[in-house]
Amino acid sequence: MKKLKRYQYERYAILCQLSYPDTPSIYQDVISPFKQIQLTDKYNRMSVRLLWQDDKKEVIVVFRGSLGLRDWLGNCCIFPTKLNVLNDSYYVHWGFKRLLDYPLYPDSTTGGLQSLRQLLYSVLTPLLRQGKRFSFIGHSSGGAVALLMADYYERMHPKKVKRVVTFGQPAAGSLSFRRKYLLHNKTYRVCCDLDMITYLPPIPYYFWHVGKMLWLHDDQIYENTPTLKRLWMSLRSWLLRPITYHYMRKYIRNKTLFDDH
Repeated sequence: MKKLKRYQYERYAILCQLSYPDTPSIYQDVISPFKQIQLTDKYNRMSVRLLWQDDKKEVIVVFRGSLGLRDWLGNCCIFPTKLNVLNDSYYVHWGFKRLLDYPLYPDSTTGGLQSLRQLLYSVLTPLLRQGKRFSFIGHSSGGAVALLMADYYERMHPKKVKRVVTFGQPAAGSLSFRRKYLLHNKTYRVCCDLDMITYLPPIPYYFWHVGKMLWLHDDQIYENTPTLKRLWMSLRSWLLRPITYHYMRKYIRNKTLFDDH
């Protein structure tokens, strides 16, 4: 498995942030070099954004996470359902399969109303013909949909998925999904401290994560930390936080705050 480089991580994280309407304007310059297509829902909210440059091989496909009560209610529908992928199938979270089937509106260049999976596939096809490869990224439920869509696309077009990067993502599928998922060596699941969404759905040993976990905790990156150990380390850090704020490294970390003083 290749490493996820710092500049890639930072760019993907900002692009995920930009999928939400309340993003600070200071991040907008990140998008300026790219051509883009947006897929929107019936409320005219962007659900998926495609970004690419003519002289680069990578197309970045960004999936937005949950917005509003309706989305969160869908996330709560945690019972498993079968997802058919070509001649195979596996069981996934019902709420995330629902998002794959959710009707989206394209921009004026891509045709009529279709499900997310159908529409995105048709939009990616011209870029595929140009020799592009695709990185699927997303935050929260958008990360779960990125996994499902990436696996589907890899089955349709082997070796055309460059990588999958998710942030704060809940588990997307059952053990059957974990066993059949094709992109373990290209998938990075980024978790931050005690992000409780990354422990969901709350059904132990039924829903499973895939790929490589990168856990950001106490100014360090841990790889593939077991769930119970991660939970204990987070709680211990939280309980000791009043003491750790006294450490000199905390003062060094904040040295840049004095640049304007």
